[in-house]
Amino acid sequence: MKGFLVANPKGGSGKSTLATNLAGYFAHRGHDVMLGDIDRQQSAREWLATRPFELPTIETWAIGHDNVARPPKGTTHVVLDTPAGLGGKLLDKVLKLSTRVIVPVQPSTFDMRATRHFLEALLDEKAVRKGRADVAVIGMRVDARTRAAGELERFLASFELPVLAYLRDTQVYVQAAAAGMTLFDLPRSRAERDLEQWQAILDWVER
Repeated sequence: MKGFLVANPKGGSGKSTLATNLAGYFAHRGHDVMLGDIDRQQSAREWLATRPFELPTIETWAIGHDNVARPPKGTTHVVLDTPAGLGGKLLDKVLKLSTRVIVPVQPSTFDMRATRHFLEALLDEKAVRKGRADVAVIGMRVDARTRAAGELERFLASFELPVLAYLRDTQVYVQAAAAGMTLFDLPRSRAERDLEQWQAILDWVER
């Protein structure tokens, strides 16, 4: 089983957007994918309830903030959406289900400051230090050509973490989510630019 943890201590960083779209990609690849939501707001779980039945299936299982249970047998891919303030024992629990960690970061001073301590704690976790869980960062709602993107890269240089991809600020994500869909459910012509931005992410998760 491959487990993908989407985490950042700051609310509104784009965790649910990444988690739902990543689950949608695996579903379209024909995998038995489970989307777990341990955020008390249950945004990802509520999104699943709106997903049209004719689309590739994404399942969930009994999981909560205080009950990080393993998914059912037969699951090939797990995507975990997490709450703001993730850390301590809960971080340790979810890392046991994860082989990859994706950290979405917006290139603002407040977001980078909030993320600094989390990255320090994450990189100090045994699963990461021992190489059992790889970490990648994704710049959210940012143009790679801007000064803000450069500031994000400089911030991450101290952690020796490259920015895997930059995802633009667009209503395509908002409109897809409102319909219980992902980029991978939309006509190629509608999401082409965004799918191109996702290619580096997909290459990384498939490695």
